[in-house]
Amino acid sequence: MLDTVEPTTSNKKRTFLDNVSLLSEKTSFWKAAALLLFAIIILTQVFEISISPKLSFLRNSPLNKQQVSTAQAPIESGSIDTSALTKAVIPEAGVVLPITWGDLGKRMIADGVIDEAKFRALFEGGLTNTEEQMLAGNSDQPVVMNEQNSRYLLDLLWAFGLANKNDILENGEMTDKQYGGAGNFASTGGWSLAKGAGFDHYSKHAYVTLTTEQQALVDTVSKGIFRPCCGNSTHFPDCNHGMAMLGLLELMAKNGASEQQMYDVALKVNSFWFPQTYIDLATYFKEQGQDWDQVDAKTALNAEYSSAQGYQQTRQKIQSLPKPQQGGGGCGA
Repeated sequence: MLDTVEPTTSNKKRTFLDNVSLLSEKTSFWKAAALLLFAIIILTQVFEISISPKLSFLRNSPLNKQQVSTAQAPIESGSIDTSALTKAVIPEAGVVLPITWGDLGKRMIADGVIDEAKFRALFEGGLTNTEEQMLAGNSDQPVVMNEQNSRYLLDLLWAFGLANKNDILENGEMTDKQYGGAGNFASTGGWSLAKGAGFDHYSKHAYVTLTTEQQALVDTVSKGIFRPCCGNSTHFPDCNHGMAMLGLLELMAKNGASEQQMYDVALKVNSFWFPQTYIDLATYFKEQGQDWDQVDAKTALNAEYSSAQGYQQTRQKIQSLPKPQQGGGGCGA
């Protein structure tokens, strides 16, 4: 029995000593590693030392490949087909305005809101049959805005927006005392196509009366539609474009248009009034991977893009246009 026990005890002692030796070696390794790391830290604080990998497998690692593949290539000038964008922004077929015009032109002439002779003098080439009916007759035809008649409809809607009685004109920003009265704006004092002073007709004629719900809709939508000629929304119609858009919103609300429909039409109308601005914006959205017909109208019409300041800031971000261009027309008759 003793012969069997003694070798076993001896083996256990040897194994124990081996483990102690191994532990000592490991401890020495980590001490050395810690000292080396400490030395590196000291050296980087005292000297200009940088460590960069030079192994080819690091340069060709999957991580680096992923970073290269996700980097966006710069868009070169002229790489976007602006002629195709122009057709999308300003369609040749125009935009159908969901309104009923009737004899509003004739009534505004009768009330002196429009001086017929002065108005006709603006259009030396004469008026089309449809334009004649809208101005002096009774039009029950669909109203379509296109490149040819966008200025005509701007002036006609301007007259209506100015003259039609509405709470926005009477209690909105236009009457704020800090501006010295509503008659000092381009949309009011600038209406020179009336008999007498244009401001004499400001919110005076009840051509179209809205329900409480319709007025609330106009109030909401008008605050979300900006124009590139200034920094104000349609709720503050201090220029001809703002006043004309307000008139259009009133007519659309009266005709039962939805909020989304009003935004959609307003964007197309703004595009005809400010073609270069919205071609530029369509270019910007295209660079972001979004076609113009996919852009939400309410988004495109907000201050970030459609106000004068917002448009200019967005214009600076466009990579594929060589230089800024002017967009939009004047704010007078």
